[in-house]
Amino acid sequence: MPEQPFEPDRAIAGTGMGGAMDLATSEAETLEQTPGGPEGTGPKEKPRSLWSDAWRDLRRNPVFIISALVILFLVVISLWPSLIAPGNPLKCNLAKAQEGSQPGHPFGYDGQGCDVYTRTVYGTRTSVTVGVLATLGVAIFGSVLGGLAGFFGGIWDSILSRLTDIFFAIPVILGGLVLLSVVTSNTVWPVIGFMVLLGWPQISRIARGSVITAKQNDYVQAARALGASNSRLLLRHITPNAVAPVIVVATIALGTYISLEATLSYLGVGLKPPTVSWGIDISSASAYIRNAPHMLLWPAGALAITVLAFIMLGDAVRDALDPKLR
Repeated sequence: MPEQPFEPDRAIAGTGMGGAMDLATSEAETLEQTPGGPEGTGPKEKPRSLWSDAWRDLRRNPVFIISALVILFLVVISLWPSLIAPGNPLKCNLAKAQEGSQPGHPFGYDGQGCDVYTRTVYGTRTSVTVGVLATLGVAIFGSVLGGLAGFFGGIWDSILSRLTDIFFAIPVILGGLVLLSVVTSNTVWPVIGFMVLLGWPQISRIARGSVITAKQNDYVQAARALGASNSRLLLRHITPNAVAPVIVVATIALGTYISLEATLSYLGVGLKPPTVSWGIDISSASAYIRNAPHMLLWPAGALAITVLAFIMLGDAVRDALDPKLR
């Protein structure tokens, strides 16, 4: 029997039954790369990070989608309230005080004859601004203090722990009544400063615990053994892996700060007229709740929907970023 010439483009593969079959080299390579190949292995998928997994879960979560759409709508009307409310929130007509819904004025008028619809829309800007700025201030200030204390430890950690205990002992509403009652400014900055002053301890403790947990991981110890500086350890290795709990708590707290601003304004120590705020409108409408309940219904409903949307968003982000729930 004549000897067959060797063809480099052909490969001989056993059939497992004593026979053989001819496979082209390209076909053999393809068979090895497919999940149904002889070894049962396929092309290795690129490992996903915590953030990519979280984003994939959030896109499939209806709670996140609904809350995100509501928040997006609130942000848009905060930036451009005239898109859906072309009137002036400070323009009032006493002749129409406490009147109900009318064409062009679906929410009616308040006790001063101002359009409730226009004031409700423009009040979104104040509430969202206060909530976002207060949350950013609390998150940055608290994270820096807590992160540094958790990383370096020692006397600084002890001082921060005792300092946070002192601030936790101060009732928020009572502190607002005392501190803001002496402020005469009509801007939002005193209210934001008060929220940052009493809100940072919570974020600080969360950041401290996350940094303490992250700095004990093997990759941090390996980077330290290789001579990485403290700043590099904090910025490159610890912060990206310790920031998730801070984001979750800050997102939920944003709705809390919006309701806190409304509460302080309702009590008369927060924002003051002529600033347009849901808390101010609710305070003014409380005296007419029997005769004109629409004055209270619409700003209170807008406040409730806004706070609920941010809390739902925070819950969805927490579920996506918590590895224990996977």
